[in-house]
Amino acid sequence: MGYHFSRTLSDTGFEDAITRVTEALKEEGFGILTEIDVKATMKKKLDRDFRNYRILGACNPLMAWQALHAEEKIGTMLPCNVIVQQRDNGDIEVAAVDPVASMQAVDNPDLASVAAEVSERLRRVIDAL
Repeated sequence: MGYHFSRTLSDTGFEDAITRVTEALKEEGFGILTEIDVKATMKKKLDRDFRNYRILGACNPLMAWQALHAEEKIGTMLPCNVIVQQRDNGDIEVAAVDPVASMQAVDNPDLASVAAEVSERLRRVIDAL
């Protein structure tokens, strides 16, 4: 089983892809809690150049509520990360974590059903791009 869903976009720029991903997440009930600009961070912390690479911490509040009630320490795996990165050829790759894969180590049937729902929503986000 893979640990992510991904799609390559060759018809858009990096910032436009961020906007498209954010809007697609919103359509599925997710907001962005965190945004990490890996390129800027690597430059600032290591003085090294890196490609455009952003990590978006996406959260669907209702799904998070259900997960936190099903498993008290599940916050260690939240929010769901979605990456947007520019490939060497200029294409943009978008990938989202598959919560079903990442939560397999947690033996909790109530959490499994929440993970399955979040997984479906994130898959629809990637497919909508």
